[in-house]
Amino acid sequence: MRHARHVLAIVCPGQGSQTPGFLTPWLELPGVRDRAAAMAEATGIDLIAHGTVSDEETIKDTGVAQPLIVAAGLLTLPVVLGATGIGAADVVAGHSVGEITAAGAAGVLTDADAIGFVARRAAGMAAASAVTPTGMSAVLGGVADDVVAALTELGLTPANMNGAGQIVAAGTLDQLAALADNPPAKTRVIPLKVAGAFHTQHMAPAVAELAAFAETLAPAPHAVTILSNADGTAVADGAGSLGRLVSQVTSPVRWDL
Repeated sequence: MRHARHVLAIVCPGQGSQTPGFLTPWLELPGVRDRAAAMAEATGIDLIAHGTVSDEETIKDTGVAQPLIVAAGLLTLPVVLGATGIGAADVVAGHSVGEITAAGAAGVLTDADAIGFVARRAAGMAAASAVTPTGMSAVLGGVADDVVAALTELGLTPANMNGAGQIVAAGTLDQLAALADNPPAKTRVIPLKVAGAFHTQHMAPAVAELAAFAETLAPAPHAVTILSNADGTAVADGAGSLGRLVSQVTSPVRWDL
């Protein structure tokens, strides 16, 4: 008689998953506030305030949102997993900036290195976002090929191919407005709470400094396999994961793969 085997996947969310006050209950648990304070000191960002009392507009800012989301994941994961730790998981994966959380969870980066990396990523992407007003919108429904064709015609990039009838378009605010005015057949277009066209060439100015910082890090061997958000590949070497964290800044997220 064959028994079914359960697979445990740890999935780390990306930008837009933050909500005002979402860190508050976690900070009441033993040790979490102290770790959060250490991460805040390392980034120069008041992660405790932003996770508890800051308003929606404040935590939408790229420079705040990305470190806050990664810190939240790294703070809460040990509580969720308990004594068994990450060894209980079969795979980890992260959507967009969540892949940095995944790298920390898998032991590729220390908490300090993951937080340092995301702080630089966020600052670089915020600066790149300030060059041209850009953003992202989710396109729900429709036929995937038709949606991609419509985005391409408008000069937009299908920056997140999320599967299940969701493709995220990224580009200038004017291009996104044109999409909202004339959505592809049988779709709904929903603006996202992000401040730039992430995972597109609009973010190219952020890459060089992030790559230089990555060169100073010493990624460790994986404690658990990471499924890459670039192509679904199972990655099990630290250097490979770190390189993908740099390249994903301008590369689409293929969550569907």
